[in-house]
Amino acid sequence: MIGYKNIEKEEIIELKKQVSYQQGQVVSKTLVQNNAVSITLFAFEGQEEISTHASGGDAMVTVLEGKGKFTIDGTEYVLNTGESIIMPAGKPHAVFAVERFKMLLTVVF
Repeated sequence: MIGYKNIEKEEIIELKKQVSYQQGQVVSKTLVQNNAVSITLFAFEGQEEISTHASGGDAMVTVLEGKGKFTIDGTEYVLNTGESIIMPAGKPHAVFAVERFKMLLTVVF
C-alpha cells in the first residue's frame, strides 16, 4: 500500500495552505491514492464546479476555507469552513463553489 505523497512528513502543516486558488479553475492535489482510500485537497475558484458523478466509495468532505454547495442525490447542502458531510457510495453528487473555497476529500472504498 502506498502512503502519503506530495506533502511534507514530520512537519506541522495547514492543509488549506497546501493547495492554491487559480483563476477560473478547480485545482486538486492528491495526498493518498490506493485501493482502500483516496485523500485529495481541492481549491475551487468562485462559481467553479465539478459536475454530477458518483463514487465507488463513501466520500467525506471537510471545508477548510470558504463556502461550497454539495448536491447529493438531488438534495442541496451548503457547507462553511469547518463543516463536513459524507456523500454515500453510488449516490450521484456535484460540487459548486458558492464563493472560492478549499476542501479535503477523503474517499474510503
